[in-house]
Amino acid sequence: MTKVISTINLKGGVGKTQMTVALAEFLAMEHNKRVLLIDLDPQTNATVMLIDENAWLKKDQKGETLLQLFKDKLDRTSIFDINKAIVKEVSNIGVGIKNLDLLPSSLGLIEIQDSLPLISAGRFHVTSPVIILKEAISTVLYQYDFVLIDCPPNLGIITLNGLYISDYYLIPCIPDILSTYGIPQILGRVRSFKKEAKIGIKPLGIIISMFRAQSRTHKSITPELKHRANLSQTDPKWVPRIFETIIPLTVRTADAADFSASVNTLKQKYGYGTVYNDYENLTKEFLSYV
Repeated sequence: MTKVISTINLKGGVGKTQMTVALAEFLAMEHNKRVLLIDLDPQTNATVMLIDENAWLKKDQKGETLLQLFKDKLDRTSIFDINKAIVKEVSNIGVGIKNLDLLPSSLGLIEIQDSLPLISAGRFHVTSPVIILKEAISTVLYQYDFVLIDCPPNLGIITLNGLYISDYYLIPCIPDILSTYGIPQILGRVRSFKKEAKIGIKPLGIIISMFRAQSRTHKSITPELKHRANLSQTDPKWVPRIFETIIPLTVRTADAADFSASVNTLKQKYGYGTVYNDYENLTKEFLSYV
């Protein structure tokens, strides 16, 4: 059965996209899982980490990105084709990873995202702007073991489309005040959305990313988060489980985001030492929870 997981944080720059891409690559390549990565973030970072920018531009111009899906609803057209939009066997590893596909994003989403709440609910008021993505991908979901959704750093209509089809959501965060400050807001808003939309989404946990061992703040907030995860869920300070695997801030992690780098294995891409091991451990821990 397909499991759908969204990754979200209200603050950008927390390593969300890098973690989502790495998790997708490790699930597909090291654990032989069929994975679809949906890039809902208008910044398109996950997209250009997995396919060539020129290839992305051509698809965007042909209406084969998520921009066209949402434009169809605004313009009352039917141009988007899910089977043409999905890019098969993506990644810069070799000629692409066999089990890893991508539904690409578009910078154009930035221009239309504020108009999406104005989309009509349909002639007979039986559809909603938050189920646009669900309607589009329902025919292909069965092809995958996991669908990972890289959400924008907000809780707007585009993000709600991802959450609506998700079984779980992950919160990657840097262990500092700014990155953790919005966690209660995420939990509260998703809880309210879950109740109103009558969906079963659950928090899978928090992943500490871009950790700096030399930072006193990082070293103090990490155990504080773990303490909060042990509180009662009725406590306003409660947070979901904290993954045991911590992703450090390293130059190698940043280098892995460069699609133009030619590599043949995950170890070449992420390094033969700590970074590769961290992502592999994260993937195994992820699999133990879903």
